[in-house]
Order: sequence, then C-alpha cells, then structure tokens
Amino acid sequence: MSRIAKTAGCLAAVSALALVGHAEALSDTQRSTDKSAFNFFNPTPLDDLRTLTTDGPGATESPYTVDAGHFQIEMAFVDYTSEKDTFDGVTYRLDWLAVAPLNLKVGLLNSLDLQLLLDPYNHVYEREDGISRVTRRGFGDTTVRLKYNIWGNDHGSTALAVIPFVRIPTSHDDIGNDSVEGGVIVPFSADLPGDFILGLTTRFGDMEDLLDGEGHHTEFGNSIALVHQLFGDLEGYVEFFSNVSTEKDVGWVGTFDTGLVYWLTDDLQLNAGVNIGVTKWADNWNLFFGLAWRY
Repeated sequence: MSRIAKTAGCLAAVSALALVGHAEALSDTQRSTDKSAFNFFNPTPLDDLRTLTTDGPGATESPYTVDAGHFQIEMAFVDYTSEKDTFDGVTYRLDWLAVAPLNLKVGLLNSLDLQLLLDPYNHVYEREDGISRVTRRGFGDTTVRLKYNIWGNDHGSTALAVIPFVRIPTSHDDIGNDSVEGGVIVPFSADLPGDFILGLTTRFGDMEDLLDGEGHHTEFGNSIALVHQLFGDLEGYVEFFSNVSTEKDVGWVGTFDTGLVYWLTDDLQLNAGVNIGVTKWADNWNLFFGLAWRY
C-alpha cells in the first residue's frame, strides 16, 4: 500500500470515530440556545458567544471554533528561536526572529471557521563555524485552514474538531518551503477534576523533505497539555510536543513547553511562553510573547 493510501486510511479512521462520538454527544446533551441558524451574514449575538479559545499559544490546538460572523486575531509580537548543534565536528548555529506572525480567523457557521496564517517578517541568521555565515530576511509561507467542530462547541465536558490545512510557498529568500504542503489536525479537549483542562492534538502531514528538499514525506505530530487557573485572571499551562518524520536520517522532535495566559477582558488576552527542546532534532529553545483578540 502506498504512503498516501496509508495516510488516507488513518484520516478516514479518525473521521469515522469522530462521527460516532458526535452522535453520542448529541444524544447526551440538548442545546439551551439553538445557534445553528447563525452564519457569517447573520452573526451570533454577543450574549451567546462561547468563551474565547485560541490555537495555542503552545503546540496544542483548540477544538472550538470562532462564533459565526465574528473575527479573531492571534498574533505573536515576537517569536524567537535558537539552535546550536554539532554535526561531523562542525558547530551549527541558528537564530530565527519572526515578527508578528499571526492567525486571522473568521466564523463562517456555528461550527466552522476559516483561518489564514501569515508570517510577515523573518530575520534568519545561520552559521557553520569556520565555513559559512548566511543572513536571510523576508516574508514566510502562508497557511490556509478550515476548522470544523464535531462536538462540544457550546456545551459538554469534551470537544473534538478536525482542521485540514494547506501551506503555500510564499516565502522570500529561501526562508520557507519550495512546494505545497498539507495535512489534517485533530484537536481534543476535556474538562478534568480540580478545574484542570486537558488538551490533546494529533497531526498528519505531507511535508517537504528537510535534508534534500526534493521530495515529500509523512509526519506525525502529537501534543498533550494541561491548563489551570493560577490566580485571578492568570492561567498557566504545561505541554509536551512530539513530531516523528518518515524521512530517512531525520530524528524525532520533542519539546517541553510552558507559558502563561493573562485575561485583560473576555475578548482580549496576552500570552507568553517558552518551548525547550529535549531531543537532538529539536531547537534548543523558542521564546514568544503575543495576544489574542476577538471582535
């Protein structure tokens, strides 16, 4: 069986399980407010908006969509990555600064939103000691996503969604990809005892080869996060992220992530965090500070 067929089979199985869970969820709960009639041209009333949730700030995505007819901006003011490693006796160093990467969202239907991920400006500094130094600047790649909530959008203790995506090579100066990538993301959330929230996210992607850049391979990513209110309007989270590539000679990426989210209002929050690499193929660390705003 081909790699594409195997991946398609996995996605079909996930979708089938999701639809079964959707039917069970609908039989267990009844809507207090029928929001199915709301859409982009008939926005959800402010009194019926669900709690603001974001796709991040870590690697774990949210299964909840933006309410119909409303917009949401998720942006990092700065996102800085540092990497240092040694290959065949040569030390490689990378410093990558992304300025204002953002996710623009719009609610199309009560359970469907459209997302546009942009990477406006990057400053990349790479060097191999005694061999080369390269600085690159410019626009990154563009990603288009659709998020469909399968169950739990407005009530219930669990929620599940699917997010198909396509990444388009719009970058300058070899900052991003040379070919189109795509895949699907499956985020799940559950309320736990003690006011903890569990987040799980699985990813399947057909990605451009990292080492030779001439072909594609399949990647499988997973993350698990725990979120809890610390005090007042401040929340904290811890997370573990793993990504496994089927590309030859490429190792798996593992990071331990933690951060804070501060609620300024019901529609505006600030966030900051750090992702720390725990495997050889992971970046040493990644630091970011940003916001989320809904209107």
